[in-house]
Amino acid sequence: MTDHSAAIARLTTVAAELSEGRTSGLRLLDDAGLLAVVLDVSGLAAEDRQPLEDQLRAGLLAEAGVSEVRIAMTAEKKTMTIIAVGSGKGGVGKSTLAANLAVALQRRGIKVGLVDADIYGPSQPRLMDSEHVKPESRGSKLIPVPNAYGVPMLSTGQIAAPGQAIAWRGPMAGKALEQLVDASWGDIDTLIVDLPPGTGDVQLTMIQKHKPAGAVIVSTPQDLALMDATRAVSLFEQAAVPIVGLVENMAGYACPHCGEVSDPFGSGGAEAAAKVMGLDFLGRVPLAMGIRLASDGGVPPAAGTDPAGEPFHAIAAKVAAWLQARKQG
Repeated sequence: MTDHSAAIARLTTVAAELSEGRTSGLRLLDDAGLLAVVLDVSGLAAEDRQPLEDQLRAGLLAEAGVSEVRIAMTAEKKTMTIIAVGSGKGGVGKSTLAANLAVALQRRGIKVGLVDADIYGPSQPRLMDSEHVKPESRGSKLIPVPNAYGVPMLSTGQIAAPGQAIAWRGPMAGKALEQLVDASWGDIDTLIVDLPPGTGDVQLTMIQKHKPAGAVIVSTPQDLALMDATRAVSLFEQAAVPIVGLVENMAGYACPHCGEVSDPFGSGGAEAAAKVMGLDFLGRVPLAMGIRLASDGGVPPAAGTDPAGEPFHAIAAKVAAWLQARKQG
């Protein structure tokens, strides 16, 4: 093949058609038909890259004068939008909120993944019904575990044996978080990260190394929880991480027998605190038996049509609006 310019023009057109415009830098390396081409796989899930490469190679080998095809795959490093879900203290329903927020955002068409960064007390595997599924790896990258709700996730609870205590010092916990966040997330563009309660090493690692785009703070209405939630807000604000808003969880309990609503943890505290701090209030989630039973059973209420999922969808709508405004601004 001596007329290289005509051959390159023809093969460039063929390669572009085979790859939907993802090829560039096509060159004939010798007169024996050794062809080199660059294939851009940015934005493609890992499982979609190999079939595209195979299709491209087969199509080019079918062209006259091509004896061998060398394909170099390249991809721009994708920057995901990370939303951290935090709380000042444990026991306020932060993990349940994170799981249902992820599911509700996915149902709004957002490509969302979930990281359980509560290294010492992982609960997302139970909430997302993936307790006994261990993540595989490709090279040095973990592959997120799929589930029935369309939200791939990773958690130390999927790596450690069930019931095993995770007794790691701060540096090890930070390394574990890095592996979970820097996994092979494919086409996921928004990552919900369920942080441990408090303001310790894992939170600092998350902020310093992965810089969340925003944080959702969860609290119950009682004064003690709100004091701790204020500390969590302060941590993110000091690190210049925007607060998406506050969520008031366990807000009101409706008696299943008489229907009367009581407020064992108080009422309106998180909304009042948000107003004082100049933050958005994202909504309330009631203290409801249905939410507890569904969560323990690995069925996030936001995944179904039961009324128990409605508060999560209302909160997700506000978070989605925040994400959209961030893209446009």
